[in-house]
Amino acid sequence: MYNQFRQDFPVLNSNFHDKQLIYLDNAATSQKPSSVLQAVKEYYQKHNANPYRGLYGLSVKATDAYESARKLTAEFIHADNPSEVIFTRNTTEALNLLAYSYGRSVLKSGDEIVLSISEHHSNIIPWQQVAKEKGAVLKYLYLSDDGRIIEEDLEKKITERTKIVSIAHVSNVLGTIHPIEKIIQKAHSVGAVAVVDTAQGIPHYPVDVQKLDVDFLAFSGHKMLAPMGIGVLYGKEKLLNAMPPFLTGGEMIEIVSEQDATFAPLPHKFEAGTPNVGGAVGLAAAIEYINHIGYETIQNIEEELTDYALQELNKLPEITIYGDKVNCRKRCGVISFNVNGVHPHDTASILDGDGIAVRAGHHCAQPLMKYLNVPATCRISFYFYNTKEEINLFIQSLKKVRRLLGYGN
Repeated sequence: MYNQFRQDFPVLNSNFHDKQLIYLDNAATSQKPSSVLQAVKEYYQKHNANPYRGLYGLSVKATDAYESARKLTAEFIHADNPSEVIFTRNTTEALNLLAYSYGRSVLKSGDEIVLSISEHHSNIIPWQQVAKEKGAVLKYLYLSDDGRIIEEDLEKKITERTKIVSIAHVSNVLGTIHPIEKIIQKAHSVGAVAVVDTAQGIPHYPVDVQKLDVDFLAFSGHKMLAPMGIGVLYGKEKLLNAMPPFLTGGEMIEIVSEQDATFAPLPHKFEAGTPNVGGAVGLAAAIEYINHIGYETIQNIEEELTDYALQELNKLPEITIYGDKVNCRKRCGVISFNVNGVHPHDTASILDGDGIAVRAGHHCAQPLMKYLNVPATCRISFYFYNTKEEINLFIQSLKKVRRLLGYGN
């Protein structure tokens, strides 16, 4: 399984069920290179302390590590200022922060929030809760058979009543790359704020928040080689400054009296409590690794893998593929499918017996499952350390699923 990057990922040498691990669940979380693991280990071994709160040298080092990670993250997404980068636990927390702080502040009865039907629950439920509280209306952009947002919906549903448009960069189920530039422009044309969930996008594609002119952007570190427990909310400084805090307590304050408090300036206003410095250090190391490889290399490898996988899956008459079935340049390396007559959980279990890790379920996208008229799907998802040989072994294992369940050859 030659791939020049595989040697950087220790877990890829693991065995499961006496078979070498074939990890095809990268949309759920990516594996971590040695450089990221070492950076986190070194931080805890040599620099661990509570940042900001100590005047001693070790605390200063921890503070420097945390703020250096913020600065590198800001540069990575081309933010105008590091203070526009808020560290969170993950994309889910970032979107909750946004819904409860920004949404609660601006929404009124009758205002509209526009999402796509393919959103992850993290980009649905926070808006549902705020909409119920404020009397706002949720509208959904629906999809064509190949998984793309219907153009007519885009034009009809984003209107003068729209206040927030929140869209995933890439669908975690269909792999569809949504036209976020066009959606942001449409949102701004009616005076709405544009939010992009790039949890599935930024591991594979560069993001320039200034070029996009996006108002808010959310993503998780663990899907792009970093540890779990670190995420990012980017927001335009003017908007963030106008928002009330999401969580309150230690570190996010300026002055506290018995009856009142004033809050710290950005970004600390939104980072209550002891921060995840080790996670931020790991995120910085992950960004450095991605910068070293280059997005062009990542995309070239993944397009080749996706194209090959689609070709091989399309040869199997008992397989149903959801979303675009042929065009790897209009979709990310995320492919949802089902084996006809077989529950996705059974398919995943049989593949697991051959050491092949795939996802099965509704993928935190139940509205999309209902729209597709399926209860669940299997999903494979690639990263640049996967190989064609792994796809071949996956296809071989997939071919025996129906036979093992009594359907014949």
